[in-house]
Amino acid sequence: MSTPTNPLRKTRTQKRLIAIPNASDAPKSRIWKLNEIAILSGAERVFARAGFEGATMAQIAEEAGVPKPNLHYYFGNKLDLYRAVLNRVLHDWLDPIDAIVADAEPRVALETYVRKKMALAFERPDASRVFANELLHGAPVVGELLRGELRDTVREKSRVIDGWIAAGKIAAVDSTHLFFTLWASTQTYADFDVQIRAVIGLDASNGSAQRRATEHVLTIMLRACGFDRAA
Repeated sequence: MSTPTNPLRKTRTQKRLIAIPNASDAPKSRIWKLNEIAILSGAERVFARAGFEGATMAQIAEEAGVPKPNLHYYFGNKLDLYRAVLNRVLHDWLDPIDAIVADAEPRVALETYVRKKMALAFERPDASRVFANELLHGAPVVGELLRGELRDTVREKSRVIDGWIAAGKIAAVDSTHLFFTLWASTQTYADFDVQIRAVIGLDASNGSAQRRATEHVLTIMLRACGFDRAA
């Protein structure tokens, strides 16, 4: 899959890179924003099911509930739209990590992060699946972003955790691998929900099952960092 060169626009912080192809930096109308969200959400679902090669712009337009010409007007072509979907997913996944800052109470920050990541896995499983599929194919579209902004973000937050460790606020852990473990633990409920339902039953997606899963992952993560879950 070839990747055309496009300008990249930074948002939120200088360490966060979100590329939206063919999007102007000028303020957008409410209708424009709503249509853009509808297209990205529809594309997220179609790419998750069919992959990049299998997805068509006609399928995405139908899923998004917009005329097919609108897709090209807003995003140019399928690759531009796919890139925008991946960038939105990564942006949404990175937002919860902002809870991890040096002056935060470690237990509260970690619990906030885990709960938000689990909520994303349950609320937008297709987001996780489309991103996982991209990584399984070698990350041809987002590889540069992973090696750049994602790596910078993880290093920044790892330094925060290392600072907590040095101050005796949490148990000694490998701060970088803590994130890998957390991502694997939370995103499995999206990427492998079929496996989970096969073991637990069709009720695996109801509210009580989701709360049970969240509390389990939270208990494991907090105990790894030296916190008594009962506290």
